Amino acid sequence: MAKSLFTKGVLAHSPFRWFYLGRTISLFGSGMTPVALAFAILQTRHGQQLLGYILAAELLPNVLVVLIGGSVADRYRRDRLIQIANLGSGFSQACIAAVVLSNANPYWIFPLAIINGVLGAFTSPAIRGIVPELVDREDIKQANALLNTSRSASRIVGPAVAGMLVATVGGGWGIAFDALSFFIAGACMVRVRIPSHPKVSANSLIRQMGEGWEYFRHQRWIWSITGAWAVMNAVQMGAWQVLGPIIAKHTFGSASWGLTLSAKALGLLLASGMMLRLQFSRPLRDGMMAAAVMGIPMVVLGQGLPLPYLMMAAIVAGIGSTVSTISWDTSLQQGVPKDKLSRVIAFDEFGSYVVIPLGEILAVPVADQFGLHTAETWGGLIFIVVALVPLSLGLVRRMTMTDILALGRGEKDPMAQ
Repeated sequence: MAKSLFTKGVLAHSPFRWFYLGRTISLFGSGMTPVALAFAILQTRHGQQLLGYILAAELLPNVLVVLIGGSVADRYRRDRLIQIANLGSGFSQACIAAVVLSNANPYWIFPLAIINGVLGAFTSPAIRGIVPELVDREDIKQANALLNTSRSASRIVGPAVAGMLVATVGGGWGIAFDALSFFIAGACMVRVRIPSHPKVSANSLIRQMGEGWEYFRHQRWIWSITGAWAVMNAVQMGAWQVLGPIIAKHTFGSASWGLTLSAKALGLLLASGMMLRLQFSRPLRDGMMAAAVMGIPMVVLGQGLPLPYLMMAAIVAGIGSTVSTISWDTSLQQGVPKDKLSRVIAFDEFGSYVVIPLGEILAVPVADQFGLHTAETWGGLIFIVVALVPLSLGLVRRMTMTDILALGRGEKDPMAQ
């Protein structure tokens, strides 16, 4: 059984095996950080106000730099870029852990969060763009499903362990483990060799970004979904990531919040296994319908329903999140030419994330104005409605995987869309 696992499918490719191992280790470390960091900050003076600003301090530079990161990933070796970024993230997370463990001034976290955001801007387009270089085109969905399985498992174990650490010895140790996981992931990336070295373009980075933008803006199937996620991510990060821990602190506590996040991750894991075999004839339509259910836990939390109902809603949301993520990543990786892929991914991430800092910063003031539970409920309802808006476009509803593959092979003129 173990032998066949490593001799068939995507794991038969040695570069992907090392990439998968490094990503899995890193994801397990990172799975502990959201809970550990959130409650570590909430325990400090003015922590409730600081939380949203610290989260925004990491995301805002990420959004501002991601377009450069995408161009760099298309210009140079993605494997080396990921390795360097992992080592940098390890150092910055180690410093954050030191701040938390030493009870130092939490404002020291701000510059470290900014560094993390910048490093992530180079890492993410490279990670999402390197998959087609490590596996055959027909194996891309299986590779994404395996990566999402690891991500889901890490979100089950990570938050639960972090919640227990917060309740016992403090969350700083969870952040320290995340730092170690980045170093190990960087070591694994040393063994990753992409089969071809991309030819460095003679054009400037600015010119390359312009080429990526021209391609992106003429693909309605891409930018319509990116636009929806711009609103959805802002709502989710504000209502779920910022207001969620605050509601949990005043009701069922950090350990139960960690279990809720783990329940969502269980849904992610279940769906990741299913996606190894499931095929969607219309991945854009099915992905956005699946994404809509991610708003249900926010409504349940806002209505103050008992914890078991919240955990069940979180499982359903996890399933929807996995279906949506794998369908979208696979569509981009198969429908966009490789030499433009990281740049298109960067524009997708820029558009999807650019409004998140506003959502994180406004979450607490909105809750102060209308009430925590009311803000949470309306956040969930808005999320559901916006997820379904792209389905008003016939192109999103009708596009099949065959159509997407044809775009990736250049058999259709993107301008004709």
